[in-house]
Amino acid sequence: MISCTKCQTIPNIHSAGYIEIFTTVPQLNQSLHDLMGRKQLDHPLVIPFVGQEALADVCRLIASNFNQAAVDMFFCSTYSENEREKSQPLSFSQFYSRVQHPDYIEIMKNSLFTSHMQPIITLADQSITGYEFLMRPTSEDFLFYPNELFEMARQSGLQSFLDSAARIASLKVSASHLENGTKRFINFLPSSIYDPAHCLRTTFQAVNAFKIDPNDLVFEVVETEKINEIAHLKKIFKTYQQEGMKMALDDVGSGFATREILLELKPDYAKIDRSLISHSDQDPVKQKYLIEMVSLSKEEGITLLAEGIERKEEVDFCREIGIPLGQGYYFGRPAKEPVTALQV
Repeated sequence: MISCTKCQTIPNIHSAGYIEIFTTVPQLNQSLHDLMGRKQLDHPLVIPFVGQEALADVCRLIASNFNQAAVDMFFCSTYSENEREKSQPLSFSQFYSRVQHPDYIEIMKNSLFTSHMQPIITLADQSITGYEFLMRPTSEDFLFYPNELFEMARQSGLQSFLDSAARIASLKVSASHLENGTKRFINFLPSSIYDPAHCLRTTFQAVNAFKIDPNDLVFEVVETEKINEIAHLKKIFKTYQQEGMKMALDDVGSGFATREILLELKPDYAKIDRSLISHSDQDPVKQKYLIEMVSLSKEEGITLLAEGIERKEEVDFCREIGIPLGQGYYFGRPAKEPVTALQV
């Protein structure tokens, strides 16, 4: 069995004590000692500190005196005066990112976030068929933009932890607000899932614990992910689908989510990028592309969803050409409570 803590815990960085900095490159070790004014060559270099700002000062000194290639060869851990057990060693870049963003660490450690729900509509009768779950803060003392939080998590080696926690938060909210039979679209980052059978175990356990019908779940490859490892993504899709869950590809028609990728992955749902939906009723080029996508989706058994709908004319056009599902501010914004009746 694989043992991995990437999605389970965030090790502490001590608030006072000692930082150990080590490298396997002798020349860098010598340069580090010279920078810190140490005549005796130790390995690792140990520096006492009191408080996060003092720790940040040490990190800033290293970052400003070594280039990125050198910085990547340093590793750091901390321990306290009374507690000789060291924190988990981290690359310098990950360590420094965590030291620089204590608020974001607090948000992740204490799950200071929830999910808001944006309705997904069946265009034929404008009934609500499901919701997409989008991360939002729960504390006014710890506000954040989700994309910035995820970027910091990536830089600090906490992406797997945050991605897993966000999925479970979405499942929890969905279980407390929605009846079985309602689709729940939940985002995930493929690069956070190293081994699907192992990394998705906590997600599947949460599905069972919250008594959610797996058939109601649609896991969505989020827009920020570069789809550059198709074989790995196929494994992830297969692992979800073996549990009875559905898969969605986001931003189809823009960036990395091309028609070729769509044919390669064959997701259950394809969400058409908002740039193609906006004013599509007035744009012959967009219309031609969308009509081709409808034909392709029918051939491949893929359900299309039009994202970013903001005008009635876009609703009418998408419905007329055969796009079955829609989502956007025209129908409703993300909210704490699920919209149960449309005001359009």
